[in-house]
Amino acid sequence: MQDVGFWSLVPPLVAIVLAVLTKEVIFSLLCGILSGTAIYAVANHLGTMGCFSTTVELMTTKLGGNAAMILFLAMLGALVAVITEAGGSRAYADWAAGRFKNRRTATVATALFSVFLFIDDYFNCITSGTVMRPVTDRFGVSREKLSYIVDMMAASAAILAPISSWAASVMSYIPVRDGMTGMQAFLQAAPMNLYAVGTLFMVFWICIRKKGDYGPMAAAEARAQRFGPAQENADELEKLEVGQEGKVIDLVLPIGALIVFSILAMLYVGGYWSGEGLSLVEAFGATDAPTALALAGFGSLLVAFFLFTLRKKMTFGGFFLAVGNGVKSMVAPCIILTLAWSISGVCRELLGTGSYVARLVAGSGMPVQILPAIVMIVAGLLAFATGTSWGTFGILIPIVVTICEQVAPELTITALSAVLAGSVFGDQVSPISDVVILSSASAGCEMMRHVVTQLPYALTVALCAAVGYLMAGFTVGLGYGVSLILTLAVFFTLLVACLLILPRALPGVQKEPAAEILEGEEAVAE
Repeated sequence: MQDVGFWSLVPPLVAIVLAVLTKEVIFSLLCGILSGTAIYAVANHLGTMGCFSTTVELMTTKLGGNAAMILFLAMLGALVAVITEAGGSRAYADWAAGRFKNRRTATVATALFSVFLFIDDYFNCITSGTVMRPVTDRFGVSREKLSYIVDMMAASAAILAPISSWAASVMSYIPVRDGMTGMQAFLQAAPMNLYAVGTLFMVFWICIRKKGDYGPMAAAEARAQRFGPAQENADELEKLEVGQEGKVIDLVLPIGALIVFSILAMLYVGGYWSGEGLSLVEAFGATDAPTALALAGFGSLLVAFFLFTLRKKMTFGGFFLAVGNGVKSMVAPCIILTLAWSISGVCRELLGTGSYVARLVAGSGMPVQILPAIVMIVAGLLAFATGTSWGTFGILIPIVVTICEQVAPELTITALSAVLAGSVFGDQVSPISDVVILSSASAGCEMMRHVVTQLPYALTVALCAAVGYLMAGFTVGLGYGVSLILTLAVFFTLLVACLLILPRALPGVQKEPAAEILEGEEAVAE
């Protein structure tokens, strides 16, 4: 590692600034990597070719070291594609449509269905919106409310579950030190991920309470109950159309197999059946999550293959055509991950960015207690600007972990959870986020209307979480367990107070319906 001082800040700054200006994450991360390897080559007198050879060697090393993660993402994309092609999603929608009695049960069922699909946010938002749209339409639930539930639950559930694509991504960024694996760090950070935990709570609160909406969402709900859900984004909905002749088992069995296989594979890889007498917790802590998920992905694809081909739901060739299309859908996430791993390696292994920033923080006199709250804000802004959580993870996690280890080791887990919380928040409110776009399209809601209606809800949880991280920073000296209890108590007290007050303070102003709607009503009256 070369100590280059201030120059070690250039790669992440280049990536962040270009992401804000161009909105192109891949281009921005690549420029950040090249700027870092150029600085490293100059400092070590490697010449021009040294810059490019260092870049290629670093990417090759990172890609090879994380091949299991890439393999899991590819098989996950394939599984999503074959389930969609077989018609499992549509079958569930037909089954569910006649089993709910009112708006409350329909929205709660949508939230529960999204929780069940915690394995991947892309799969979650596409499937949940498409499957539950006919159900929520029947009870006059606005498309804005549906897209809010789908969007909020997708990433929030994925970032808390240890057997999701998000969890595997986060674990790959966490440096293994002091005997703590990425899985152990993730499991400790999950309960302190205030934004994700609070979002799950708020979604169910909004679904259950009769008059819990406020702001633009309240106006959208009132309009939907009066005139029915506005059906928009027809072109996008056509792209998301799924198979028509499947059965509920075509969705439930492959996804259930993936979940069960993931748990069993994690225990197997962690040594639970090795004869060493490890407990369940110890085996989960010692597992290699990407490897286990890759094994589970392969097993669930086998289940799907026999389920669909033996029943002639899909031909042999059709199954593997869908597999190929599913793998293609994961190319962009795999590229972002590889570049994020690479810029992380530039900052941590080549230039020592984290160590330099840690020295600045230590000499600044800034109270370390406010570090988690600041980290959450920075992560939120970066994810909002780039439209991606995964790129934010790759840039910030290694830097934040290094800073905490050198300045305040007791804050490492808390600051890590703040990075995750801020990244998810920024991603969920960014109009250039893939999940935002997919959620609005699958729900049939105009994208900017989706962003505007859910922004006050996301901000409510984020502001309460920021206060919670201040509490966490000042109570960490009492021990992580005590700090967690006090932080959660303050956070949920504040959040519940906001959810009780805001519907009265911001009831929402229902705009007059569009002229064409009024004209249609007049024509019917005549």
